[in-house]
Amino acid sequence: MNTFCSPTPKMPAPRHAALVLALLVFFLLAVSGAAFAQGQGDTIRQIKVEGTQRIEPATVLSYISLQAGDRFESGALNRALKALFSTGLFADVTLYQEGRDLVVVVVENPIINEIAFEGNDKVKKDALLSEVLLRPRTVLTRTKVQADVARLQELYRLSGRFSASIEPKIIKLDQNRVNLVFEISEGPQTQISRIVFLGNKRFDDGDLQRVVRSREDRWWRIWSSADKYDPDRIAFDREMLRKHYLEYGYADFLVESAIAELSPDRKHFYVTFTLSEGERYKIGKINVRSNLPDLDGETMRQFVTFKSGEWYKASAIESSINKLTDELGNRQYAFVDVVPTVERRRDAREIDITFIINEGRKVFVENINISGNVRTMDEVIRREMQLSEGDPFNAARLRRSEQKLRNLSYFETAQVKTTRGSTPDKTNIDIAVAEKSTGELSLGGGYSTADGVLGEFRVRERNFLGKGQDLTMATTLSSRRSQFDFSFTEPYFLKRDLSFGVDAFHIVRDFQDQSSYDSRRTGGGLRLGYPLSERLRHDLMYRYDVTEIENVDANASLFIQQQEGRRTTSSVSHKLTYDSTDNRLEPTEGILARLENEVAGIGGDARYLRSRAGATVYYPVVDKWILSVLGEGGYIFGFGGEDLRINERFFIGGNTLRGFEESGIGPRDAATRDALGGNFFARGSVELEFPSGLPEDLGVRLRAFSDFGVLSKVDDTGPGIDQEDSIRVSAGMGVSWRSPFGPVRMDFAVPVMKEEFDRKEFFRFSFGTRF
Repeated sequence: MNTFCSPTPKMPAPRHAALVLALLVFFLLAVSGAAFAQGQGDTIRQIKVEGTQRIEPATVLSYISLQAGDRFESGALNRALKALFSTGLFADVTLYQEGRDLVVVVVENPIINEIAFEGNDKVKKDALLSEVLLRPRTVLTRTKVQADVARLQELYRLSGRFSASIEPKIIKLDQNRVNLVFEISEGPQTQISRIVFLGNKRFDDGDLQRVVRSREDRWWRIWSSADKYDPDRIAFDREMLRKHYLEYGYADFLVESAIAELSPDRKHFYVTFTLSEGERYKIGKINVRSNLPDLDGETMRQFVTFKSGEWYKASAIESSINKLTDELGNRQYAFVDVVPTVERRRDAREIDITFIINEGRKVFVENINISGNVRTMDEVIRREMQLSEGDPFNAARLRRSEQKLRNLSYFETAQVKTTRGSTPDKTNIDIAVAEKSTGELSLGGGYSTADGVLGEFRVRERNFLGKGQDLTMATTLSSRRSQFDFSFTEPYFLKRDLSFGVDAFHIVRDFQDQSSYDSRRTGGGLRLGYPLSERLRHDLMYRYDVTEIENVDANASLFIQQQEGRRTTSSVSHKLTYDSTDNRLEPTEGILARLENEVAGIGGDARYLRSRAGATVYYPVVDKWILSVLGEGGYIFGFGGEDLRINERFFIGGNTLRGFEESGIGPRDAATRDALGGNFFARGSVELEFPSGLPEDLGVRLRAFSDFGVLSKVDDTGPGIDQEDSIRVSAGMGVSWRSPFGPVRMDFAVPVMKEEFDRKEFFRFSFGTRF
């Protein structure tokens, strides 16, 4: 049987399908290319600006550098887009063609209405606000916010809080305004848990931990930041270690690495210093070679401050350079350069040093630039400089100027650097200082059987009004004494190195226990001082006061009863002071000596001549062990038929002779036991101050001392006076503590040699603080 089947439609052959597809793609490309060519060839009829709120459309047009009549070119449009974004005024920008019009759509960045901080307990708002660059009524951008977050995080890192996190939040307001809130999670302070030294053989870890400024976390450092990790402090510690080893002759010393590892909880750092000590060297040959005409280098060897055979010491090299430079300046060599050359002889472990004196470049000081002094006037800083604009440049004088600035104690840091001037023969001196508080608030207290409980209050400003002036007001109150003092000093009177001062005082003393009378003294004085040399100073003084001896007990000594009444004193005096100590506040080496003479009788009732001299020598026995030896004496006598009054004589005891009360030794009335004072005194003290064994940064030091003195000779003589010229001696121990509240001092002393009529005191105490 035949079956009829419908024919099946045939599919196009593959080559026919490819041909159709190619024609379709060609058609689309031709159409789009024609449209693009038409767009590229069109010119802009007008430019429309949309989306502006605060900003004028004309301002937008001024940024894009396009105008009607320009062609629609992709390069020009891209440049316009970038220009608008670069202004920082817009969060988004869109450019598109609408027929022959160019439409610019902008979304303006919001304006900051207020900046706030949340979660900041340890860092105050003012400190945070000073770090951020954004301000109210300025444009907010994402980039600026991120930059401020980074600055705030760095601030927290510097305060030791490495786990702090800061999240910026934006609160939208009307009229495209926002409040910017930094949400802060401060976290705990990142402490230094451990400081380790590797490679140290000459000094143990304890020695080196006293050298560096960073400290391990301990409970007693709650008022210190030294146990908080600070990268800058670690870098400074590397330098301190290098200087320490160089002072002991380790010329090859090297800090190979200083690594700080943060614990996983981000609360602790482990700091490791890897050291290479090298060998210890002694000084070998010392030579001075001169390249200056008419100068023999050998004649300058006497100014080298060290000798062959001594251990190498970097500070001695620097000191010798200063000495040589100073002497060359005195010999009229204005432009010199002293360069030390060092040659190591490792087999002998010696270093040969040759100082080469070259003729330096003729360089003059062009400008002295000062920065960082917010409060202190430029003039105060400039007058400490031993160089001025136009002077020949001298490196030694520059170093001394830097030291003088630091000695002012007005600044935390004072750095002096040189930079190139406008021409090769000129140099600039840049002085960067960081000011510190110069105000002092001192409180003192003590107890003795003579005065009972004693309180002292003292306010001092050492840089008054930023002019370097010294203003002091003090009061002392106790059951037996009230004293008020005022003092003002202008250190550069008449714009010269001439100090001028004014003093005023009112003192009421109860001497009933010592001498059965009260004293009331009111007066003032003028001072004028000037330097005779770098270490020697001369002061001239005039004083006028009125003294009343009153409330004399009916049973008082006859010698005191005869002096009841009022007496005026008009006197002139002078004082010579020699100071070679290394530190004015806490000397460890050097000499402090004084000579004073006073004549009363230029007007007034009193007629006397008083002389007083003394010196204290400080000597470092071993590291941190300081020996001080004090010696002092004085003599006073009346003239013109006038005998001395009791208030004009010397009295010894208390702080001047520990182990004895104030006025505790010297002539006394045999019947009433009243102290009469003396016309002559001599006293001395030997004291050794040493570490307490506690961590050094705790600030506790001990001292052992022995005081000795004599007080004798009075105008009044007779069988009723107990007077022995014997020397009194005491011995004792003391404790000093640099507490967070200020210095605390306690002394325990026992008389070793005494007289029966002397009055003893076992314990003295004082403390103070500063603001």
